[in-house]
Amino acid sequence: MKQQTDKIARRRSARSLNLILWATFAVFALILIALFVAFLNILFSHHYREQIIINLKQASKEALLFFEEHEETGDPFPPEYFALETKYDVNVRSIYAEGGGVIFAATDETGEVYPELAEMLTNFFAPGRKEALIEGDDELAYAVPFTLHGKPCFLYVWSAVARFAALSSELLWGSLATALFSVVLAFVASGFFAMLITKPVSEVTERAKEIARGHYEYDFKQKYFFSELTELSDALDYARSEISKADAMQKELIANVSHDFRTPLTMIKAYASMIREISGDDPVKRNAHAKVIEEEADRLASLVEDVLDLSKIRAGVGGQAPVIFNLTELVYKIAGKFDYLKEMQGYKFETEIEDEIYAFADRGGIEQALYNLISNAVNYTGEDKTVHIRLLHKGEGAIFEVVDSGKGIPPEQIDTIWDRYFRMQETHKRPVKGTGLGLSIVKGILVNQHCPFGVQSEVGKGSRFWVEFPKPPEDPEVPEIPEGPEGEETSKDES
Repeated sequence: MKQQTDKIARRRSARSLNLILWATFAVFALILIALFVAFLNILFSHHYREQIIINLKQASKEALLFFEEHEETGDPFPPEYFALETKYDVNVRSIYAEGGGVIFAATDETGEVYPELAEMLTNFFAPGRKEALIEGDDELAYAVPFTLHGKPCFLYVWSAVARFAALSSELLWGSLATALFSVVLAFVASGFFAMLITKPVSEVTERAKEIARGHYEYDFKQKYFFSELTELSDALDYARSEISKADAMQKELIANVSHDFRTPLTMIKAYASMIREISGDDPVKRNAHAKVIEEEADRLASLVEDVLDLSKIRAGVGGQAPVIFNLTELVYKIAGKFDYLKEMQGYKFETEIEDEIYAFADRGGIEQALYNLISNAVNYTGEDKTVHIRLLHKGEGAIFEVVDSGKGIPPEQIDTIWDRYFRMQETHKRPVKGTGLGLSIVKGILVNQHCPFGVQSEVGKGSRFWVEFPKPPEDPEVPEIPEGPEGEETSKDES
């Protein structure tokens, strides 16, 4: 109940990726558009003001040229002077400094007097000042002092800013309308792109949920618009494949272990009943039946031991600290444990073991792994019952090899022989009893000991299993220890 409540709470507190992306894109677009509109208005205002000032100055410059030409020649003002206002969209007024009388005007202002303007300009122009830019509430003006026939004069050129304000207002409203349209478009586009991003994520999520429910038939591999999603789908498809394989192996493991548990238990129960009902008073039969019970109990104990060993290896517990030990003597010792097969069943063990080879590893784990590899070769060798065992120097390290002459391993099964409870799909007599977990235990031990290993096989010609041992360190942190007791047992199986 608590888990269900927590799950609902997490869903309520979570935010949809689609909503987050949509809101992020939309807000970003809104901010961008607002900044653009503000920048556009500022830029327009600045540019328009600068253009007015340029027009005012240019009109003043041309007007002064006309005054200079008139003073030199005495000719009347040309029509171009009166066209300056239209040409530059400005107003031009020339007045005397004393009294403010109009000198020439483009409009019918001759004879007009502007004493206030003359006084204001006189106050503006301190000695040495050659021009003045005057900004008012409703106009922008440019004034220049000059002399005409020895009299001080002022040229006053101005432009009304009311039209500029109107243009600014029109631009502002136009910008706002454009911004509003852009915001709507941005909301729609952001929603589309958010859906484009989140839809495949939702699809992948739903398929991942199906995997959690045990449906492994979904194929994640697809080409998405975003490379990250493609990589995610590839990774999930690989995970799906591995989980599916692990699930199948787990089911097979449970089925096989259950079968192997059931068989000795059935035998133990059956022979115990026989002792109670049939052979209890017959010493010979009773001993024979009791021996079967002991053998089946040993088999059951061996299975339990291998399952526990595999669990410990997978969990990374139960191993010993690495030490330097004589690998040559250890291989001789392991090979000697199979001598009974020479005498009882005619097996041949051809050895090539070089002297004074040392290794730095968990001695007990390596002994168990090498024993399992040899027993695997014994169980799968050919009719000649020959197994080759080699331990050779390789560079500064060493390599261990065990070769059988069996039917070999098909290429499609090479990668699966190390899996838990893998067995070749063929029946054969197994001279060394085992549980089918041997090669999986080998893999776990050698991976933990950082020893490279592998198998080379060819159908019809047998298999070669190998393990490489790196050179022992010259100054290990742990001291070398003597060999263990000769009668020490190891795990007994292959795959």
